[in-house]
Amino acid sequence: MTTLADPVPGGRPGDVERATALSGELAGRGVHGVVLAYVDTAGIGRVKTVPTARLSSAAAWGVGMSPVFDTFLADDSVVTTDVLGSPDGDLRLYPDLDRLVVLAGQPGWAWAPVDRITQDGERHPGCTRTFLRRVVAEAAERHGLAFKAAIEVEWTVARGDAPGDAFVPATTGPAYGAIRQVELGDYTADLLAACAAQGIDVEQVHPEYAAGQFEISVGAADPVAAADRSVLVRQTVRAVAGRHGLRVSFAPAVAGRGVGNGGHVHLSAWRDGVNLHSGGAGRYGMTAEAESFTAGILAHLPALTAVTAPSPSSHLRLRPSQWAGVFTAWGRETRETALRVVTGTAGLRDRAANLEIKPVDLAANPYLAIGSLIVAGLDGLTSSAALPDETTGNPAHLGEAEATARGVRRLPVSLEDAVEEFRADDTLRAGLGPVLADAVIAVRLGEAASVAGLDDDRVAAAYRWKY
Repeated sequence: MTTLADPVPGGRPGDVERATALSGELAGRGVHGVVLAYVDTAGIGRVKTVPTARLSSAAAWGVGMSPVFDTFLADDSVVTTDVLGSPDGDLRLYPDLDRLVVLAGQPGWAWAPVDRITQDGERHPGCTRTFLRRVVAEAAERHGLAFKAAIEVEWTVARGDAPGDAFVPATTGPAYGAIRQVELGDYTADLLAACAAQGIDVEQVHPEYAAGQFEISVGAADPVAAADRSVLVRQTVRAVAGRHGLRVSFAPAVAGRGVGNGGHVHLSAWRDGVNLHSGGAGRYGMTAEAESFTAGILAHLPALTAVTAPSPSSHLRLRPSQWAGVFTAWGRETRETALRVVTGTAGLRDRAANLEIKPVDLAANPYLAIGSLIVAGLDGLTSSAALPDETTGNPAHLGEAEATARGVRRLPVSLEDAVEEFRADDTLRAGLGPVLADAVIAVRLGEAASVAGLDDDRVAAAYRWKY
C-alpha cells in the first residue's frame, strides 16, 4: 500500500518526515496555513495555500496547479505557444522546506517557494526557479563559479482610502526626506521588525525619489535564495502595509511621467571564495574574467530587457536622465549607465564589490532575470569578451559620433522592440530553452497588444495595482 512515506518523484528524501514535524511546530506557533508561492512569466506572484496539517501531503505529492499560468498576462488573459497555454494538464507544486518561513507580517501564515514538477516527476521546462538553479549549477560545473546576488525593492506607498484605483501618495515629504520617514515611521518600523523575525537581512530601508516611494535593500545570497527573498520581501511589504491601512505598488510606473520603481540586480561572481570583481589587475580592481562577464551582460542588454523590463509599464520608467540606465554603457559608480561597477568602500572591497544592473524592475520574474543575466555574463566570459571604454557622466549627453565610437546605444524604447532583440539573441534563447523562451515572447507580445493605443497615463493605470 502506498503511503505518505512513499512520495512520488519530485519530492526530496526526508521531506515528508520534515514536513510532518514542521506541521506540528507551525501549529504550535499559531500558524494555520502555508502559502506556496511562485512567479509566472509575466512577473505576477501566484500562489496556492494549504492548511498547516496538509504540509506533509504537499511535500509528498505536491499540490496541483495548471501549467496554463505560464502564459497568463498581467490582466489574467491567456496567450499560447506551441506547448503552453492549453487548459489541459496539471503540474505539482512542491514546497522547498529549506526556505519555509513563518510570516510575521501575516500572523497565522507561513510561506514557502515551490518547484514545479510534472505529474510524471519531471522538472517542468517552464519553471523559472528550476531554470535559475540549472544555470547556477552549470556555471559551477563548467567554470568553477559561484554567484552572490541581491535585488533592490522599490515601491510606492499610497493611501488605502483613495477613491477607486487612484494613486494618492501616503506621504508628502520630499525625496529622501526626513518628513517621509517620520510620517510612515510606524509602518517602516513594523516592516523592519517583520523582516528581522523572518530572517531577512535588511541593509537599508529609506524614502526614495518618486512620490511616496521607499526602497529596501537586503544582503546578498546565492541566486536562488536571492530571488526567493525578493518574492518574500514583497509579500511582507504588502502585508505590513495592509495592516496599516496603506496600499503599495511595485509596478515600474504608477503614473505616466516621472521616476518609476526599479528592481536593480546586484551580482558578483566568485571562485573558491574569492570575489572576481575585486583585487584584480583590471579596471577598478576587476579581474579579467569579471571584465569579460560584465562585457557579456553589456552586449546582451538590448535582448535582456525583454526579461528584465517585461511590461509596457517598464518603458514608462526606462527614460533618459531618470537613473534607470537606458544606454548600453558601464561606469564606476555611475548611476546613469545601465551597468554600474560598485567598488565598495576601502577595507570592504573584497566582499562588497559587485555589478549593479539598472534596467531591471519588479515586473520581472526574479528567477528569470537573474538567470538570464548569468547566461549573458557567462557568454562574455567564455569568449573572453573585451569590456569597452567606460562612460562617465550622463550618456544622454554624448554626441552621436562619440556614442557610436564607444558602442553606446539606446536600449529598446518599446516592448515590441525588446522582443525583436530577444528573438535575434540565440544565446539567451538557448540558455532559457525553447519552452521558456517561447513563453517570454508570447507573453511580452500579449502585454503589448493589450495596451495598444493607450496613452502613457492609461498604460500606467493598467498595471498600477498588478504588481
